[in-house]
Amino acid sequence: MTPTAAALARKGTRGWLAAWGWGGDVDDAVLVVSELVANAARHGHVTGHHLWLRLAVTANGGLVVDVSDPVGEFPGFESAAPQGEGGRGLLVVRQLAEELGWFPRQNHGKTVRALLLRRG
Repeated sequence: MTPTAAALARKGTRGWLAAWGWGGDVDDAVLVVSELVANAARHGHVTGHHLWLRLAVTANGGLVVDVSDPVGEFPGFESAAPQGEGGRGLLVVRQLAEELGWFPRQNHGKTVRALLLRRG
């Protein structure tokens, strides 16, 4: 959970989606991953814990993006209104994703999940 987490996630996501030949908008997917990982690194940081990124292609060609962190709460998720210079990440994700939600993880923390659809 460092400032470089989002950059590493962007690079890895672009590589995996290219390797998989994913038929969706790769730039949108990379942006969604970047915003969710940056939020987790910033707001979900707990010393000694990590964030997790999981990408999965669905049976109908969609992309599931899961970003997990060790903090179990997500205050303000429903409003996701920008706060000053920050707070625009979830707004961007909401515009790009078909679905966006979050759920608590079994042991501790939470996962934020976005679903993106493939093109046409």
